[in-house]
Amino acid sequence: MPRIAKRLAGPALVSNAAATKYTVPALTKTIIRHIHVQNPSASAVTFTCSIGADAAGTRLFDAYILGAGQVIDHFCYYVLDVAEIFQAFSGTNNILTLTIDGDESILG
Repeated sequence: MPRIAKRLAGPALVSNAAATKYTVPALTKTIIRHIHVQNPSASAVTFTCSIGADAAGTRLFDAYILGAGQVIDHFCYYVLDVAEIFQAFSGTNNILTLTIDGDESILG
């Protein structure tokens, strides 16, 4: 099962409504290894993300406050199966920039 390291999503702006940023393709297992979020604005902005549909029980970050000019570099190991999704949103529309990196492995 070859593993392909790649950028899974972004860099892209984060809206103020929960939106799917990545969906695991058919016949694939994905490992999210790095979540990068930057706030280039002069004001604090909240960031929320989840594995699966957004809900309190699926969130990795829940209204996490990024100060002006702050960056999150979250190195991780989240395993996602076929059709699982990664969702994100922010407290202010189209300010934060999100990039997700990881590995995809083709099954079978």
